[in-house]
Amino acid sequence: MSRPRPEPVQVVKRRRDAALTALFESVPYARFMGISFDRRGDELTGIMAYADHLIGNPALPALHGGATAAFLEVTAIVTLSWATIWDDLERGRLSEPLTADTLPRLPKTIGFTVDYLRAGLPRDAYARARVNRSGRRYASVHVEGWQDNRDRLFAQATGHFLMPDRPAAERS
Repeated sequence: MSRPRPEPVQVVKRRRDAALTALFESVPYARFMGISFDRRGDELTGIMAYADHLIGNPALPALHGGATAAFLEVTAIVTLSWATIWDDLERGRLSEPLTADTLPRLPKTIGFTVDYLRAGLPRDAYARARVNRSGRRYASVHVEGWQDNRDRLFAQATGHFLMPDRPAAERS
């Protein structure tokens, strides 16, 4: 009995990258903020490139608290959505070409609490989210943000999200 031949690695990577790009482009505010994502397997790292318009206090200078919160929230939503579509993506259940219109809707924020641990310096920032719980209706995500040293966080957050309804065909 012969097994079907696996897809070439380049095809799988291209499909994953296209899905992440489509997912990310469905959040136009992220482009304004200079947020991008680095993918290593199923793990995402959010990157907020430094820009002068992100500074809240020019006397220090320090990143604006709203920019920090928005960065952490976008990272949480994109990571949660990525975790949700991962299985469908790997099994080829998502229609191609993948665009913002063909991907499932994004989760909606119920509550988002940010802990500002220290001032964000005028440089690139990084964030990684961990999905604590994800069910059919509700999800809880923890996000950590750092700049030069991952062990020295400048902010962290916990978010609670309302998951979008999935059609019955996608649930099975």
